[in-house]
Amino acid sequence: MNNKVIAVLVMIALCALYRVLPHPFNFTPVAAMGLFAGAMFTSKRLALTVPLVAMLLGDLVIGLHETMLFVYLATAITAGIGMLLRQQRSVATIALAGVFSSVQFFFITNTGMWAVTDFYPHSWEGLVQCWVMGLPFMQHDLASTWLFSAVLFGGYALLSRRYPGLAQH
Repeated sequence: MNNKVIAVLVMIALCALYRVLPHPFNFTPVAAMGLFAGAMFTSKRLALTVPLVAMLLGDLVIGLHETMLFVYLATAITAGIGMLLRQQRSVATIALAGVFSSVQFFFITNTGMWAVTDFYPHSWEGLVQCWVMGLPFMQHDLASTWLFSAVLFGGYALLSRRYPGLAQH
């Protein structure tokens, strides 16, 4: 295993650990992990598997739930968005990828909540109500995605400057 893979895995593992520690509600590194993995791993399989396994390990600690399928689907899509960053990783493209990942995560997971639970009526009005009730959580998701993306991508850039061989793999 080369140094780049080890560095990326360690950074993702640290983010996964944050997820199981006490933290503000919906303020997690989940989307940033997906974006980072998608952007950094040349293997699509690894880019998808690593954040999903990190999520699963965290869910085994904090608890399984009925909307997991939707959360994992949205996380996989976020890794796919991260793959689009492979050729162009600027602050602007990473920030925009964070917006896209937060928006799709919001719609997929809230629609999943509406579909598989009885919290909201199974009607158009119930779905819209679910989305409206989820809006405050989206703010936290976007803020944490931007913060943890800055930590991951910025941290990796700093490591690559300190250890030039890291960026060459």
